Amino acid sequence: MKVLVTGADGFLGNNIVRELLARGAEVKAFVQNGRGIDTLDELTIEKIYGDLLNPEDVEKASVDCDYIIHAAANTSIWPRRSEITRKVNFEGTLNVIKATLKSKVKRLVSVGTANSFGNGTMEKPGNEESSFTASKYRLDYIDSKRDAQQEILDHVTNHGLDAIVINPTFMLGPYDTKPSSGELLLALYNGKLPGYTSSGRNFIHVKDVAVAACNALTMGRSGQCYITANENLSYKDFNQLVGNVLGVKPPKLMIPKVFILLFGLISQSISYLTGKPPMVSFAVARISSHKNYYSASKAVEELEMPQTSIVIAIREAFDWFNENGYLNRNK
Repeated sequence: MKVLVTGADGFLGNNIVRELLARGAEVKAFVQNGRGIDTLDELTIEKIYGDLLNPEDVEKASVDCDYIIHAAANTSIWPRRSEITRKVNFEGTLNVIKATLKSKVKRLVSVGTANSFGNGTMEKPGNEESSFTASKYRLDYIDSKRDAQQEILDHVTNHGLDAIVINPTFMLGPYDTKPSSGELLLALYNGKLPGYTSSGRNFIHVKDVAVAACNALTMGRSGQCYITANENLSYKDFNQLVGNVLGVKPPKLMIPKVFILLFGLISQSISYLTGKPPMVSFAVARISSHKNYYSASKAVEELEMPQTSIVIAIREAFDWFNENGYLNRNK
């Protein structure tokens, strides 16, 4: 079995590649031109450098592949409206769809986002039937991922594509080179998080998402989306959990919604003047003030996705950061 993985050097991509290798698969790693991340160097894989926005590059990479896992994305949320973010996430996905069909790949598994579905409460978490509501944040990242998802589903219905979309929540774990979600752990470890809101979100071990993505190559129903989620936690409970695992004191201050929104607005206004990214944009402030809870029941049932404790995800993320010299950066 030969699998092309786009975004193979990213946080999720790294874990997907390792999961595929553990299953005995041959891996083609599609990596953006000029990327210097070395986390894949130790692995026995075929690296292919190219541009996701160049259809010929994507088509060439897909030749002789049985499956494609499309994990490449531009996850930038600042500025909130970004032409390159939309191009990578939407037009890049179109190129992957076309390559999948032209190369007669058996199935495409594309990585979306849980934000493509409405969030819920602790008592009634969002699921794959929940209507999309995140357009209110006016973020090209969220909107472009939703549009790409719709394009995939349309090609399944009308153009003979065999594809599944997996929709991760907030992932934690090793190989977060940027770092992305792990920045929250580092901020807590370094005492840089002044407080928390009364809301919360869903957390999942990145390795569970990787398992779901790999299982989706042969499991699940074409044309379906699967929210890959695990534990719904308030920010207060999550911070306490991180504090217990890392041996640090979590923030004690609960920041009222009106203050976090005001801070986001001021921070964003200053950013417009300085040209530097805001500490917290208004959109991020709004998201952090909402309860982003989701259910993973469909992915657990149909993709046999594991539900690893978030404690383990925190510990493995922290250990990887420690081993790779992240703990003393910007301290």
